[in-house]
Amino acid sequence: MLVHFVTDEPTKIPAIRAMLEPRYHIVPQLLGAGDTQISSNGVLMVDADLRKEVRVEQIRLVLRKLSRISEKLFVVQNHLRSMVAQAYALGATSVVSRPREIIFKLAQIEVAEKAAKTAVAPPEITDSAAAFASMFSAVRAGKAIKLSDAERATSQIINSIMQNGLTPWLEEVRRYHEGTFQHCLLVTGVAVGFALDIGFASPDVKRLGMAATFHDLGKAHIPLSILDKPGRLDPGEEEIMRRHPAIGYDLLKDIPSMGPEILDGVRHHHEYLDGSGYPDGLTAPEISDLVRLLTISDIFAALIEVRPYRPPMLRQDAYKILCGMDGKLERSLVKAFRNVALVA
Repeated sequence: MLVHFVTDEPTKIPAIRAMLEPRYHIVPQLLGAGDTQISSNGVLMVDADLRKEVRVEQIRLVLRKLSRISEKLFVVQNHLRSMVAQAYALGATSVVSRPREIIFKLAQIEVAEKAAKTAVAPPEITDSAAAFASMFSAVRAGKAIKLSDAERATSQIINSIMQNGLTPWLEEVRRYHEGTFQHCLLVTGVAVGFALDIGFASPDVKRLGMAATFHDLGKAHIPLSILDKPGRLDPGEEEIMRRHPAIGYDLLKDIPSMGPEILDGVRHHHEYLDGSGYPDGLTAPEISDLVRLLTISDIFAALIEVRPYRPPMLRQDAYKILCGMDGKLERSLVKAFRNVALVA
């Protein structure tokens, strides 16, 4: 579980880490030291002198970015009455004082979160994830991939986003799934949302959705030790990971009725306009519109997904990164993606 620790004293950061890590992943922020990336995931813990108005104002600025974090834990030494009142005025859900109270409260929150995750996911999420699981399992077992599984998953994702919008899809996927399946579900949702937003005809929405559904199938042949590594890959591992687009293409190329546009998306979703991508080092004239859309969707989904070792990036920050990739991504498409990234 992520704990976003906001404090006014740098000496408190090593102390809280010594107390809570490795059970909890601590993401520290020192008040007044500049903006630090904080997501809408996890628990907020504030340990600062609430008797100082400057600290209270700094905390308010942080809280404005965290309106969607439900648990806000404030540490008030000796339960000073004025500071307790100020903590609740700022939106605290709990106020604690001693280390054992902190540990006990976090344990309660953790249990509640685990219980919430056992709730039943919406059927379109469950069915789509089952289709991904079926395809990946078939690849790992050396069996034939069923095109119907991908078509079913894609159709359910299209219907869900048409009916409810992209944001509910993203939130539900991140709540109920993790790892490779989470990423595949997010990419397909984002790609479908993009296609719908720019007015694609139904066959084109499905074509892009299918390419997104299949785009990472090659990862089924990547060792789990690399696929699930909690952190940056070393150069050798990165080289192995970079094989997955070509692997996916080889797995799909001989399937009857597999369209060339879908195969193009699977093989080339990591290609960049400036030729710095892989596996074929394509340049702008060689990269199709479908691939350009899929690449933007893939990068954005990767930035906003939940991972055990880091919080998801805020959607507006993920979009800023896309905007900073001028020369690699098509500027006009990134501009068109703004509504999908920030509003949809």
